[in-house]
Amino acid sequence: MLEIEVKIKIDQPKKIHEKLLSLKARLHKPRYYEENILYDFTDQKLTQKNQALRLRSIAHKNRLTYKGPLQKSRKFKIRNEYETEIKDKKQIQKILASLGLKQIFLYQKFRTEYRSKKLKICLDETKAGLFLEFEGQREDIVTFAKKMGFSKKDFIKADYVSLIKEAENKTETN
Repeated sequence: MLEIEVKIKIDQPKKIHEKLLSLKARLHKPRYYEENILYDFTDQKLTQKNQALRLRSIAHKNRLTYKGPLQKSRKFKIRNEYETEIKDKKQIQKILASLGLKQIFLYQKFRTEYRSKKLKICLDETKAGLFLEFEGQREDIVTFAKKMGFSKKDFIKADYVSLIKEAENKTETN
C-alpha cells in the first residue's frame, strides 16, 4: 500500500479537537497508548536505505510494519508500507533477533484518531510535542489542512524517530 502523510506541529489540542469536529471529522478511536519499536541490522542496512521495520503494540494487539524508501516529494512523506497483525509479540521478537535484527529505537505516544471520508487524521502526543498527522491522498490532505487553517508551509515530512531525537538533542544542549 502506498502511504502518503504529513505532520503539523500544534499546541492547543482541545481547540484542534473542536475544529476537527466542526469540520465534520468523526472521532474514529478515542485516545489510546501505543508503543513503537524499530528494528534494524547491526550494519544499519535499513536505516541507510531509508527503510524501517516497526513493531507497534496497542493494548494486546501487535502489528509488524515494513516501510519502504521515501519517494521524491517536496511536501509529503510518501512510501510503500506493508503491515500485518502479529499474535505473539515475544515470538516475533525472537524471530527478528534470529534474523540478525536488533531494537534500535523505542518510543511511545498517545493517539486519537479521526476520519473525514477517506482521510485519516491523528492527534499524536509524543516526547517531541503534539502533532496532527494526516494520511490519505495529497489533495484531501491539502484541502482539509487548509480548512483547519494550515498551509503546505506547516507540513512536516519527518518521522517521529527524527523529531524525538531532535527534541532530545535540544533538551541536552539547554
